[in-house]
Amino acid sequence: MGKSIDRRSLLFGSAGALGLAVLAACGDDKPAATPGGKADLGKLTYQLSWIKNVEFAGMYIADTNGYYKDAGFSSVELLAGGPNVSQDSVVAAGKALVGISSPDITGAAILKGAPIIAIGAQYQKNPFAIMSLASNPINSPQDLIGKKIGVQATNEPVWNAFLKANGIDPGRITKVPAQFDPQPLVVKEVDGWFSFFTNEPNLLKTKGIDTAVMLLNDHGYPMVSEIYVVRKDSLVKDRDKVKAMLTGDIRGWTMSVRDPALGAKLAAGTYGKDLKLDEAEQALESKAQNTVIATDDTKANGLFTITGRQIDETIKTLALGGLTITKEQLFDLSVLEEVYQDDPGLKAS
Repeated sequence: MGKSIDRRSLLFGSAGALGLAVLAACGDDKPAATPGGKADLGKLTYQLSWIKNVEFAGMYIADTNGYYKDAGFSSVELLAGGPNVSQDSVVAAGKALVGISSPDITGAAILKGAPIIAIGAQYQKNPFAIMSLASNPINSPQDLIGKKIGVQATNEPVWNAFLKANGIDPGRITKVPAQFDPQPLVVKEVDGWFSFFTNEPNLLKTKGIDTAVMLLNDHGYPMVSEIYVVRKDSLVKDRDKVKAMLTGDIRGWTMSVRDPALGAKLAAGTYGKDLKLDEAEQALESKAQNTVIATDDTKANGLFTITGRQIDETIKTLALGGLTITKEQLFDLSVLEEVYQDDPGLKAS
């Protein structure tokens, strides 16, 4: 059976140094024109937040279907992330135009002086969840009391903030140190498992094991995720490139939402081929993540947009974990607004 590789060890991992090439210069102040008449924006270097699995389906589709080139880029390099890659550091150093990250990681980097900012979010809800067996479901935070819950060390800050948000004394729950293989849940050594709702539940589903999933986002821990991060000065000197990248991504993710199997096939067969991913499991992950990408809000406002309510909720949730940052420090959605103003058809699609 192919692999389903968990990504959560990245979230609080150490920053890794990458020897990546700096974005290719586009020549003079006035870029050259492509044969189709568009400005040649040069190479798009894109730092992903994790390994090349279906989490980045929209980017694979945009690359494969030529959407980035249609927007003006001459070539594209998608850089894999991982537990030893600090995507925010790569972007801050100017070694990638854009990176995918999470508000907690980016917010912490900004407060330490990183000249970066978030310009949109793929996930309208964060994917953290408590997974349990369908035969013994955990459906609410109160159901956790008196139970044994497997929690990975890297996820303890989120776990603690979640309990705080729900007014639950940690002493009323037995926290069991865990790795990322949910086998202890399967054999009933624990009652619940800290997970991504897109990941472990679908892994177990392919093995014929039914689970119940409680999204933290729906129970006192609301926060957008998979945010787009760029250098702040890119919004001035490379604004055309940022807009072109977003245009390509909107087209790619629109296709992924329409056909979840498409990104799964590209992840397992092309971009993540060396990872020996299980295409069927990847298709389930793709379908699951689409539920937090294409929401009522993004259907009305456009993919990757974030409402004022969501921004306020994200800032409040970060504060629960001890990260105090203002919305002005973390978000600038002006470039995404311009993309949709320039091409309203992107929203309609």
